[in-house]
Amino acid sequence: MAMAEPRNEQLEGDVPTVQAVGYRRYHIDTAPTPDLADLPHRFLVEVDRVELLKLLVKETWEYWGDWDVVAARPCVYGVFSGPIGGFAPRPEHCVGCLRCTIQHPEAVTIRHNPEWKAWGDTYLSPKLVETILSEATLGAVPVKGQGYRGRFGGPGWDRIWTDMSEIVRPTRDGIHGREFISTVVDIGSRPMHLATNGDGERPRCLQLPLPILFDSPPESAQTVVMARLLAHAAEELETLAFLPLPLVREAGAASPAVVPQLRASELAALQPAPRMVEILDDAPAALALTDAIVCERLPFEPGWREALLASIAAGVRVFHLVADYHGRGDGRFVRDLVMEAHALLVEKGLRDMVTLIGSGGIAAAEHVPKAIICGFDAVALDTPLLAALQAQPKGSVTDAATARFRLPESLNVEWGVQRLKNLAAAWRDQLLEIMGAMGLREVRRLRGELGRAMFQRDLEREAFGGIDGYD
Repeated sequence: MAMAEPRNEQLEGDVPTVQAVGYRRYHIDTAPTPDLADLPHRFLVEVDRVELLKLLVKETWEYWGDWDVVAARPCVYGVFSGPIGGFAPRPEHCVGCLRCTIQHPEAVTIRHNPEWKAWGDTYLSPKLVETILSEATLGAVPVKGQGYRGRFGGPGWDRIWTDMSEIVRPTRDGIHGREFISTVVDIGSRPMHLATNGDGERPRCLQLPLPILFDSPPESAQTVVMARLLAHAAEELETLAFLPLPLVREAGAASPAVVPQLRASELAALQPAPRMVEILDDAPAALALTDAIVCERLPFEPGWREALLASIAAGVRVFHLVADYHGRGDGRFVRDLVMEAHALLVEKGLRDMVTLIGSGGIAAAEHVPKAIICGFDAVALDTPLLAALQAQPKGSVTDAATARFRLPESLNVEWGVQRLKNLAAAWRDQLLEIMGAMGLREVRRLRGELGRAMFQRDLEREAFGGIDGYD
């Protein structure tokens, strides 16, 4: 990704006033950052020691003298390779292949560990948490060499397949450096015409090198350490973090990377003015009270369409559209809601004037390009950030007001910043992989590009629409 950055560099020669504009490639510094504490292992390995003893005696009798066979263990992952073998199994090595239970069902039983399941809920599943933890630890795309083991269809984002044809696309390789693929996004107003009489709208826009922002944590995780952590991570990633104004003040976390969340009436006391503010109530009223870019936080609730159009008519140009943590809003999934919002603005001829930032239901790296395809300009992460920081959910976490998370006792800013940088690097690499396979040079061209995706319901209708019984 190429991003312009002014660089004061004196050229060789006799004219010292000549300035050159250089370019730098956006890069995220990653470093191995181990978990603060080990998570519960995924499986419980239960061994009937009496049956195991019978099995060992039997095999010793049958294979006497062939000690390699006698000493063999029915697990290539080392579950039964401890000092006393299967009498003290090591469940942390179990991957659930079930070879031991198939060969020796009388001696070994494998069960899911309920403590492991408690590290996720019905949406941000324990498997997704494991993946996020791997990305936050290493800063790399998690590859196990086992092929794709996920869904080929299902609810939520799984109903979208990205179109990555090897035949019709030119070669792209943005990850390995042979070609730049830009992940720069624009946050702000983009007037559709130029007015020379002074009455036109003044463009006010921020360029971020990453279409991934940080949403404010739920109330149970709004601590001083968390605020400082998110602010420093956003600053190093050159992105933005949304944080409540009281928390920003308490933590001393004000910076160009922080977007304070406040009411319009609080703007007068906000000094100095940040680059952007997020208004929680009356965003149009805030336009006359600040020089900062005004972003309106707009939940996907009944009436959101009318509120969106009214705020655009009043001059608001940046919107943070929010679903709950499971991606639900106004009775539907965020995928369908943002597609409707995008189509509505296209129909009104307003789409290129505004920026749509989305939150809620973005729980995996693949959800980012899918959300942008559906119409968001950028996304603001919520629960994945907490998962990367090893915050354990207490029950099902649905929305910011009721969600409960237990933060690690030894959570510190330096460790957390590197974890979020690693996560952002891994997710950006996966975004580049998808864009490269599509033949796209910049992420801005991905926004609303529905032709780059295939939808399960459309393909099923095309394949089975003429068959009796298909609904």
